[in-house]
Amino acid sequence: MPAYGQAAIARTIGMKPKLGARIEEELVSGWNRAATQHVSLSLLVIEIDRFREYFTAYGKPATDATTGRVMQAIADALPRDGDLCLRMGRATFVIVLPDLPALMARATAKNITTAIRKAGLPHKDSHAGSITLSMGLAVGNPRGAYDKKFFEAAAEALKKAQRKGINRVESVDLRPAQEKKRKAA
Repeated sequence: MPAYGQAAIARTIGMKPKLGARIEEELVSGWNRAATQHVSLSLLVIEIDRFREYFTAYGKPATDATTGRVMQAIADALPRDGDLCLRMGRATFVIVLPDLPALMARATAKNITTAIRKAGLPHKDSHAGSITLSMGLAVGNPRGAYDKKFFEAAAEALKKAQRKGINRVESVDLRPAQEKKRKAA
């Protein structure tokens, strides 16, 4: 069963999104687990495309129901039983995937896209005709204490995907820079 985080996204230019305690807890836990086991950590930040237009066209009750169906479809597409889809704000979801390499994380993003397409949730104000998602993926090899820049990298990848259109996934691999930094230290 998916977990539900409660946090609002800062809509003001220049403000960073507030993650909420549950998401922050999951990020720190995933980071620590990956750091202890010396494995990769993948992070997906997902947003429903053209959400405001959907809300305007369909209203709050339909939007709430559809958001719940999107969250369930995402949760059902996750690769492991313990993986959680956490809600951040009205149309954004966060998935922390410790010990999931980059290729498997990309495959997970593709599986989520397929699950949403199969759900066939109509969106009359999107040129796709149905609900679509944009995603930002960050992959790193954590060491030491949790670094908030990891989440920021995934959020920036999401913004890049949204600038390119709808139904896109953009990824950033932080491992080369992390390795270079470790060797320099």
